[in-house]
Amino acid sequence: MTVIAMNGTGSLAGTIATAGISAEPRHDWTLAEVEALFSLPFNDLIFQAQTIHRAHFSPNEVQLATLLSIKTGGCPEDCAYCPQAARYSTGVEAEKLMALDAVLAEAQKAKAAGASRYCMGAAWRELKDRDVDQIAAMIKGVRALGMESCVTLGMLTGDQAKRLKEAGLDYYNHNIDTSPEHYGEIITTRHMEDRLETLGHVRDAGIKVCCGGIVGMGEQQRDRAGMLVTLANMPTHPESVPINMLVQVPGTPLHGSDKLDPLEFVRTIAVARILMPKSMVRLSAGRETMSDEIQALAFLAGANSIFVGTKLLTTANPTQDRDAQLFARLGLTAMEVEIEAEDGHDHGHGCGHGGDHACHA
Repeated sequence: MTVIAMNGTGSLAGTIATAGISAEPRHDWTLAEVEALFSLPFNDLIFQAQTIHRAHFSPNEVQLATLLSIKTGGCPEDCAYCPQAARYSTGVEAEKLMALDAVLAEAQKAKAAGASRYCMGAAWRELKDRDVDQIAAMIKGVRALGMESCVTLGMLTGDQAKRLKEAGLDYYNHNIDTSPEHYGEIITTRHMEDRLETLGHVRDAGIKVCCGGIVGMGEQQRDRAGMLVTLANMPTHPESVPINMLVQVPGTPLHGSDKLDPLEFVRTIAVARILMPKSMVRLSAGRETMSDEIQALAFLAGANSIFVGTKLLTTANPTQDRDAQLFARLGLTAMEVEIEAEDGHDHGHGCGHGGDHACHA
């Protein structure tokens, strides 16, 4: 595995070329290659990730997004991490789909707080045709505010994806959660192939893909590598890759699991950045319990998107003041995103987000 060495020219492109690696996307990563990245000395891994990050993004800009649960609880799935599953006693009560005016009022608050993307999540196994029109109205309303739109609604048909695209949807979140080998240990009510089929419908409809996973669910490092290989070897990389740290919720099967070493979480961010150099990598769920120092390392490793607001669907998130103080300490600024509501396209950098792990339905 090649380690980048500074060539003294001060040229980012020259540094990358001298190292014999490419800052351009690949789609043929092997598990052995990715495991070798995970095994690099920490400083070497972070340096590679930061060098590649700077080739494609401003190093001190982070996109701010806000996530709202528009339909909470009562999900029939058995995702072992999710407090919204009806079969688990977590204290989350099932609620109906929110009214349009209430959703847009929350979106307006998010924009006022600095968010440039608004993500809406529903605790469904799949989107029902009867709900498409209401979801489409929410998407149109969010875009009319000048914000990027993202939804996570479970599985989709091809026709439903087309209807969401017609409404102006920018991103659809549908995480693969973990490696194909570990998937059955986390979810039994659907299969990895079901998720990949939905992602295919999203891509075919011309909607950008937000897809990542959750770490700290009892998986091995090989599984974290396998998850990233699955994402990086897609024909087109997800434009947005949320990396979630498991939030352990009492009543869910994963409550009480051994906690992942925070530096291993940072390694996962760094490897995601190297494998998917042009994708937005989101530092997602779990920030509430992360120290400022770990978050700073995650940004150094290539994360350039976070959720702001005190709640991620049903779990806690850092307060706006805490995030503002951290950004000030690190010299970070909010990434600006331009929206052209007339043609339904964005003209700036994107980011991304489903269930409670800031991106997984």
